[in-house]
Amino acid sequence: MPDYPAATQRSRVRVPLRFHDGYSVDAELVTFHGLTDGREHVAMILGDPAGSTPLVRLHSECLTGDAFGSSRCDCGPQLREAVEQIATRGGVLLYLRQEGRGIGLYNKLDAYALQDEGLDTYAANTALGLPEDARDYTAAAQMLTALGVTELDLLSNNPDKAEQLRSLGVAVQHRVPTGVFTTPHNVRYLRAKVLQTQHTLPLAELTAG
Repeated sequence: MPDYPAATQRSRVRVPLRFHDGYSVDAELVTFHGLTDGREHVAMILGDPAGSTPLVRLHSECLTGDAFGSSRCDCGPQLREAVEQIATRGGVLLYLRQEGRGIGLYNKLDAYALQDEGLDTYAANTALGLPEDARDYTAAAQMLTALGVTELDLLSNNPDKAEQLRSLGVAVQHRVPTGVFTTPHNVRYLRAKVLQTQHTLPLAELTAG
């Protein structure tokens, strides 16, 4: 049994979503009581898995990428892709309030300034005296358990997400890669993900073009 407390569902509400490219879908948003980190994470239920293994994405909040359309990361395109893929197959997107791999918005912007001086995304965090990746997925496991999801396919290029979920008692059957969303501004960032934290992205394609 997991060694963390159970979370419970707090509320559920239907929300119609519409993206900048015109794609629209209805989602059910779920909030929770009892999450270990005390943050306001949200589960987005999309489509109907109809008895199949649900497709799940753990999406860390990125104000600059998700809301402002920043080209310095691939977060916005990943969010848009994930919503459609999950809606088609049926599953859950967990929107986790873990800005900047858990270091917060202001620190993330400070790290951007160091990246402009030549550091990669991980070295910049370290130079600020912060972890390369401060994210902990205990709350995500709590949310999934509260939703009755104990077995899933994970939509992610990040092996750490799958490893953490498995250690928390969630059965990750397969890890499904996301697309490759390169811009002239994020190639170094994506290459660092491959080289530093073994993200499953095609390194040969990550060249400025």
